[in-house]
Amino acid sequence: MAAPSTTVSAAHTYELDRAHVFHSWSAQQTLDPMVIEDAAGCEVWDGAGRRYLDFSSQLVYTNVGHQHPRVVEAIQQQAAKLCTIAPAHANAARSQAAHLIAQIAPEGMDRVFFTSGGADANEHAVRMARLHTGRYKVLSAFRSYHGATAQTINLSGDHRRWPNDHGNSGVVHFHGPFLYRSEFHAATEEQECERALAHLDSLIRFEGPDAFAALIIEPVPGTSGIMPPPPGYLPGVRAICDRYGIVMICDEVMAGFGRTGGWLALDHYGAVPDLITFAKGVNSGYVPLGGVIVGERIYRTFAQRAYPGGLTYSGHPLACAAAVATIETMHAESIVENAEFIGRTALGPGLRELARRHPSVGEVRGLGVFWALDLVTDRETREPLSPYGGTNAAIAQTMSAAREQGLLLFNNYHRIHVVPPCIVTPAEISAGLAMLDRALDVADSFYTGAR
Repeated sequence: MAAPSTTVSAAHTYELDRAHVFHSWSAQQTLDPMVIEDAAGCEVWDGAGRRYLDFSSQLVYTNVGHQHPRVVEAIQQQAAKLCTIAPAHANAARSQAAHLIAQIAPEGMDRVFFTSGGADANEHAVRMARLHTGRYKVLSAFRSYHGATAQTINLSGDHRRWPNDHGNSGVVHFHGPFLYRSEFHAATEEQECERALAHLDSLIRFEGPDAFAALIIEPVPGTSGIMPPPPGYLPGVRAICDRYGIVMICDEVMAGFGRTGGWLALDHYGAVPDLITFAKGVNSGYVPLGGVIVGERIYRTFAQRAYPGGLTYSGHPLACAAAVATIETMHAESIVENAEFIGRTALGPGLRELARRHPSVGEVRGLGVFWALDLVTDRETREPLSPYGGTNAAIAQTMSAAREQGLLLFNNYHRIHVVPPCIVTPAEISAGLAMLDRALDVADSFYTGAR
């Protein structure tokens, strides 16, 4: 595809950004952001007109790709009819979006509370659980990310919590299963599952089971490393929650809506939670939207009792119109099925072949179009290529090499996440993996272990 024409000076855009935009998660004076001017499908163009394959899906949300014409048209049509309305009023876009979302949820999860994004979805899910149970504490995994509000940053397990955690949030963290870097000295997936569940049960008993309102978990953790759980783990968590009367919340913000090759990541594991949070892929991030899918038990708590929470933009018509068009497009174009097919036949096998050739790739893991490479300096010791909670020249140069090849990737610490849109084709996978192959030569140059 030819590069789209540009109408605004990229240099001027960059100048205004540096003068006025305060960026997230960044030391402001160290930034050098890429100017993106256009996008289509799995590609974006920078201010110089250079094309990149977007294997980051931005922040892992452009599930139907950039600028899908059906979704763009739906937003335009909704804007012409009803741009906005207060959430107390029913509107067609919100009603239809809730109906379509309930259809892909597990049986009995029929109601949707809309939010503006994933963090506030998790905020409200926790609030619902606390009000439902009359308890306060919440369990979440160390290797997790649930948002950056005051509550959700404390729910998150990674190091970004540390500057914000004053020990008063009521959150207790546990170790989830992750065989490659096992906390339980396990040798098999079966042992990892059994020991992780025993650890969780023990932690709850020692903390006091009656203290816990909720347990929040990503069915497949995303930002923290894309670690699909071993068979039986999520049903085991469900059983523990039932044993102690704890509300189970599944965070599908990143993994949901086709990313794993299922409508929800839960579809792979046979566990039904009480609440499901979502955002990102529900409308491919075209207009901010998130929400909580509410199970019958929680719904009954608020059937005759007011739920004390809301948002000005809950169920915003433009965002919901985008969600309706996204879900309908996914059905019509078999996009979820494509994600499963690509992962099974092209992306997974291709990444495993790269691992065979590059010693710096310690492990490949994932499903659908949701994959991570765990980069190491020594396969025997599994020493990460860059430190936890930080970066170094090794990962920076590897990511720079990929970008120079024309490939955008998602990076977190020593991991490269390969997460293209769910519409990606086998040819685009082949082209992207060839670029990644050359970038991994840089990572290999930092490898110190035996080859």
